[in-house]
Amino acid sequence: MAQTKTFTVTGMTCDNCVQHVTKAIKEVPGVTSVEVSLGEKKAKVEGDFEDVKIIDAIVEEGYEAAVA
Repeated sequence: MAQTKTFTVTGMTCDNCVQHVTKAIKEVPGVTSVEVSLGEKKAKVEGDFEDVKIIDAIVEEGYEAAVA
């Protein structure tokens, strides 16, 4: 079932970080849309996915994440 969730992302310091997080989230099966904000330190994700898979993808890139 499609959903929209926001995740906090800690550790991003530049646009390159945003690109890495965005790419990692887009690779999670079921994700249809991603918006990552450096200023707000958040990622808004739409699609049919498991929260843990989004968090794992962000953590694998070297950042911390949690459901906002």
